[in-house]
Amino acid sequence: MNSLQIAEAAEHAASAELDKLVIVKSPIYTSGERDPRNPPPPQDSRGKLHLMGHDPRLSRMPDKPTLFDFFRHRFGPAAHMLQSARLAQKNGTSEKIVLACLLHDIASTGFIRADHGYWAAQLFEPYVDEEVAFAIRYHQVLRFYPDESVGYTYPDSYLRLFGADFKPEAYVEREYQYARNHKWYMSARLLTVNDLYAFDPNVQVELEEFTDVVGRHFRQPAEGLGFDHSPTAHMWRTINWPTRYL
Repeated sequence: MNSLQIAEAAEHAASAELDKLVIVKSPIYTSGERDPRNPPPPQDSRGKLHLMGHDPRLSRMPDKPTLFDFFRHRFGPAAHMLQSARLAQKNGTSEKIVLACLLHDIASTGFIRADHGYWAAQLFEPYVDEEVAFAIRYHQVLRFYPDESVGYTYPDSYLRLFGADFKPEAYVEREYQYARNHKWYMSARLLTVNDLYAFDPNVQVELEEFTDVVGRHFRQPAEGLGFDHSPTAHMWRTINWPTRYL
C-alpha cells in the first residue's frame, strides 16, 4: 500500500467513525438535568450505526478483564480507597477488612453514587466472603452514626456538607439498627474507622501493594468480570461498556 492509499484508508476510517451513533446518557444519569418523565430530545440518527463494540472514547479493556483492569481503565481516582486500605493494614485489621476498604467506594467511582454501599456490595457478592460484602454494604449506613467505643466520631465534613440539622432517611435508621445487632457489625464499623475523609497528597499508594490480599480473598473469574454468568455480570459489562447499545 503506497502513501496515497494509506491516507485514503485513514480518511475512510475517520469518516466511518463519524457514522457511528454513540448512545447518550441514560435516564438515570440525566435525572435532575431534565425531567425523566418527558421524552428525550430528538436525535437525527438516519444513516448512522449504533455503537455495538468498544467505545473509542474509552481506553480498551482486555478480553478477560480482572478487578485491577477495572481499577486502571474504568474506576475514577482511587486514592481514597487505596489510602483507606493501607490505613487498615497499618491498624492491624484482617485482610478481609483491608479488601473491603480497597473496594468500598467502587460504585461511587465507577457506577452510581446513590446507595453506593449497596451497589458495591452487590457487585462483589459473587467474588468475596459474605463478611466483606456486609462491611461494604453497611459502611454507607454506619458512617452517619458515631461509635466512640471504636474511635469513630461523626465527620466534621458531614456538618459542612449536609448541615448540623441533617437527619438520614428512615430506611437508613432502620438499616443501622439492623447492622448494629449483626454478628459482622464490627467488620462494617472497622471500615468506617478506616474510611478516610482527608488525604495526604504526599502519600502515594500503589494498587499492586494489594495484589496478595486480592489474590487470597477475591475470586477472580477465569472468563473475566462480566463474562462469567454471575448474577452481577451485567453490571460489570455496564461499567465496561457504559455507552454500548444492546
